[in-house]
Amino acid sequence: MAEADWVIGRSGDGVPVVRFVRGEREGRPWADLLEVLDGSGGVDPVEFVRTEMPGWVVSGSERFGRELLSRGATVLRHAHTLRRDLVAAPPPADWAGTPLRSGLRATACDRAPEDLFEAWRAAFAPGHVDRFAGDDRQALAERLVPLLAGKAIGPVLPSSRLAVDADHRVVAGVVLTDRDGVPWIADVFRHPERGYRGLGADLLRQAVADATRSGLTEVQLTVTEGNPARRLYESLGFELLHTALTVIVPKQTGGRTRG
Repeated sequence: MAEADWVIGRSGDGVPVVRFVRGEREGRPWADLLEVLDGSGGVDPVEFVRTEMPGWVVSGSERFGRELLSRGATVLRHAHTLRRDLVAAPPPADWAGTPLRSGLRATACDRAPEDLFEAWRAAFAPGHVDRFAGDDRQALAERLVPLLAGKAIGPVLPSSRLAVDADHRVVAGVVLTDRDGVPWIADVFRHPERGYRGLGADLLRQAVADATRSGLTEVQLTVTEGNPARRLYESLGFELLHTALTVIVPKQTGGRTRG
């Protein structure tokens, strides 16, 4: 990542303590990819974040997140980033032609968000670890529309795939995006009542094969702790890259931020 992308959090004496990528999440300022810097002059980085970034969302290492939790933060997401190397371990040749069940066909991910919404929403039913807590209108406007417009993570890549039935309804999909130059699988979904079990895996094989054919060297994704889909990804050659905790820092009076 370019140095210009990093924000440096400094102590009152101007000593660099942490660095992060500034964003917004859940309507709050977001310190993504937060790292503790060497030579912080004895400043406690956890206490620094608590006092200088009250109310922020912070994503960093599991260890740092747990230390924040012990001092009053709350969990927003505990997730694992997985990676598949497409050069050292290219997918099998037959992945490109992975067949779908009769009556379904794979298409480009070029439909309107409203066309994907029913299947996407049904895939994350109440109780699912990745269920959006808002109502349908909010889920569409705040999650799916920005994702497909390239505003949530990055532009949607051509290797993305949708499965549609004989009535042209979307029943499943794999959305592959460009996350700051890294091919990123943003979503894999399947309507539980209209798409057969294993359809997500079949589309994912097609998408990974197409990404390889397009010259991409890797694909990455993040899976929430407790999501059984992790077993699927690992069975398709994705390997653990790192684990992160995303937490909400408790609000307190007198805090300020520096960058």
